[in-house]
Amino acid sequence: MIELKSAGEIETMREAGRVVAAVHAAVRGSAGVGVSLQQLDEVARTVIEEARAGASFLGYHPSFGATPYPGVICTSVNGVMLHGLPTSYRLRDGDLISVDCAAYVDGWHADGTVSFTVGHPRADDLKLVKVAEETLAAGIEAALPGGRMGDIGHAMSTVGRGAGYGMQNDFGGHGIGRAMHESPFVPNEARRGRGLRLRPGLVIAIEPSLMAGGADDYVMASDGWSVCSGDGSRSVHVEHTVAITDDGPVVLTLP
Repeated sequence: MIELKSAGEIETMREAGRVVAAVHAAVRGSAGVGVSLQQLDEVARTVIEEARAGASFLGYHPSFGATPYPGVICTSVNGVMLHGLPTSYRLRDGDLISVDCAAYVDGWHADGTVSFTVGHPRADDLKLVKVAEETLAAGIEAALPGGRMGDIGHAMSTVGRGAGYGMQNDFGGHGIGRAMHESPFVPNEARRGRGLRLRPGLVIAIEPSLMAGGADDYVMASDGWSVCSGDGSRSVHVEHTVAITDDGPVVLTLP
């Protein structure tokens, strides 16, 4: 069932979104050469606790996950596209990292992801992040009341594939609200004019992921969580929680 949210409920989700944005800022500020992914997870935990919010990921156990999720953020490095675990791995100069975080306030969730480089960046990585952000922006711009869900996927794939990057469509966006993952599924690639009619009150997480090698294949790592590019190429993931309103899309995961 798809639940449309009231203006008050969307405002509470915006509060959760501000917590997510604060986590991203703190983690980005703490990330550096020699810093472990576990340390970044601790930074995120502190931000969430000080905001008196809850960590949506902690203990989450979907059907594809090998175990309940052990952290409050996903830390996906280099060839890991999605759901990377916050392990003892220490960041190295030139690493590319995506940080996914979801938090809840008064039972209402928000979900977002940022990607950035550590130390001296590779030019190709900077381009990959830039195009991913442009892909996400295109999807958000297409989230218009009266439009169709396929408009979002079409807009994103036009940008991402137009730049020559690979995209997968098994792990996409989702509805969000009282639960972190709700209906409907939000595809990364779709046909324009097809799918669910977008109505005011619908809140969705839009989250494209791109693989630099240009192929669409991916593999699950032995940890049972990390989704990696099939060819080992660098990958990125970006995401915002977006409310569809009468006035157009409103991003809820901003400071």
